[in-house]
Amino acid sequence: MSNSPFHTVTIAGATGNVGYAIAEAFLNDGSYNVKILRRKLDENEKAKSLNSKGAEIVYADHSQKDDLVKALKGTDVFVSAVFESSNNTSLYDIQVPFLLAAKEASVKRFIPSEFSNGYKTTGHVFNDEKFRFREELEKSGLEYTYIHTGLFQEFFGWFGYDVKNKKAKFYGDGNTKIPSTSLSDIGKYTVETLKIPEARNAHIRVIGAYLTLNEYLQKFEEATGSKWEVIEDRDVRHRFKNKIDPIPSMSDDFIAFVTENSNFPEYDNDKFSFTPQPVTKVIETLVSQV
Repeated sequence: MSNSPFHTVTIAGATGNVGYAIAEAFLNDGSYNVKILRRKLDENEKAKSLNSKGAEIVYADHSQKDDLVKALKGTDVFVSAVFESSNNTSLYDIQVPFLLAAKEASVKRFIPSEFSNGYKTTGHVFNDEKFRFREELEKSGLEYTYIHTGLFQEFFGWFGYDVKNKKAKFYGDGNTKIPSTSLSDIGKYTVETLKIPEARNAHIRVIGAYLTLNEYLQKFEEATGSKWEVIEDRDVRHRFKNKIDPIPSMSDDFIAFVTENSNFPEYDNDKFSFTPQPVTKVIETLVSQV
């Protein structure tokens, strides 16, 4: 059994990429009652899978505080693994109702949707929403843990590594170091934060790999057995801000922001009981899927 003071964990966003990995990790740990918060009864395959593995599905209208409070009763830890919604509702606005309900339901600890590079400054709208929510969370009186993991390794394609066409697009110098972690390890790190005292009211930074853009590229080239074409575009943020053609997308602007601001001068891997899987394992999987 767990040496954690917590017993019941409720996860919002558990059918998303990060949330599913976190939910699976809690279920695999076997020390917690795991609840999955859903908006409505539907036939979501990931929800059905988690339910079959032992998770309880609880439903609530997120716009109704009483409904959320009822769903969170008995919860010790609330994990928010939600991201921007399809109707452009901000991450701040999505999470505030969870926080208000968690406080009323006497939840002990709130783990917000961070799971990113742990930026210490604002500078992008996606990041600004996290800073705004941190302020609300720290005023609430609930315990909290911010978990920073770097780039999700399964999202290397989004970050510019195009396996199908064997091309890499860098929005910065190829020698820039980027922290990254696999989704499965993010889940395991999240579980273990409940067992280490240093995670209470703290920022926890963990990494699976900490390589340069060029070093990740080399591993992709080794996995594909091919030399890749490299494109560098260091002007993305300037063109986006000033609407200069070709105008980058907001996603490209965010990738450029991440590239410029990814820096883990210190990290907390030594506080955890396991060694993260090699980044080559994820890269080989991504190559095999093409």
